[in-house]
Amino acid sequence: MAHFMGFGGYAPERVITNDYWAELVDTSDEWITQRTGIKRRRMAADDESTMTMSVAAAESALKDSGLVADDIDEIILATDTPEMMTPDTSALVQHQLGCRAIPTYDLGGSGCAGFVQAVDVARSRIAVAPKNVLVIGVELISRMISPTDRNTAPLFGDAAGAVVMGPEPGRAEVLDVVSGTDGGSAEILTLAAGGTRNPFNEKTLLNGDYNRLIMDGRKVFVEAVRRMSEASAEVLQRIGKSVSDVALVIPHQANLRIIDAVRKKMGLDEDKVYVNVDEYGNTGSATVPLAMWEAVDNGTIEKGDLVVLTAFGAGFHWAAAAVQF
Repeated sequence: MAHFMGFGGYAPERVITNDYWAELVDTSDEWITQRTGIKRRRMAADDESTMTMSVAAAESALKDSGLVADDIDEIILATDTPEMMTPDTSALVQHQLGCRAIPTYDLGGSGCAGFVQAVDVARSRIAVAPKNVLVIGVELISRMISPTDRNTAPLFGDAAGAVVMGPEPGRAEVLDVVSGTDGGSAEILTLAAGGTRNPFNEKTLLNGDYNRLIMDGRKVFVEAVRRMSEASAEVLQRIGKSVSDVALVIPHQANLRIIDAVRKKMGLDEDKVYVNVDEYGNTGSATVPLAMWEAVDNGTIEKGDLVVLTAFGAGFHWAAAAVQF
């Protein structure tokens, strides 16, 4: 069995309000709040990067677990905003933390579902050979998208979240995980430039493709609500539980409308769903671990609670995990 042994998170100090975006693009605090529920988000400082945020979250998770870097046997890092194209960010994190020469790898391209999928991968690795696995979800999105696109730029924030997973009984047990992919919907949510199909070059720079996030908001909304609620129901059914047994659902913090629609579809009261999108915005792969860390830290999650993590992202990818604290 796989357990969560420690939780950690990191958000940059710089707070960006909706008024900041109102000065740059044709928008307003009222418009952003009504459409997304977002009031503030964090933006990385010039001397911060995907690696530094990952290390900060990892160090807090290690401290919470009572383990040290030498105790970690593997690192899985979920991100769509890596430190560089190669090597992967996890290798840099391994070195910076001072870990042994252990296996590390990035789980990229899964969008906002990356962390929950990474938990599933870690669970399988622990089942094959008992080990301690550091799992990180991190995004530094502010440097990857167009600051002039009012439909996307105000949605996102920078942050990292992490957990230490292991075979020994810890803070919570991962009971089961379900996940899925629909690659036929890939074009609906994509940052297509930078790969072999549309590499970075003068044309990419001149026509603005290098940071153009393509997102069909209506289709993403429908699919996100459907997939997160269905995955949550499936993972509960697999462990023989129902929605009435759930103490808390931690969904991907895309926007408040999606979160509320998932809540209603699952038949949950408002106090059964954790929300911090108003303070951090959409932090991609970091939203679920950041929210879980916060919910544990502030006492929202208590011993004995059954918690469901559910996420949805580009791909389309989705996943849900049942966790017993």
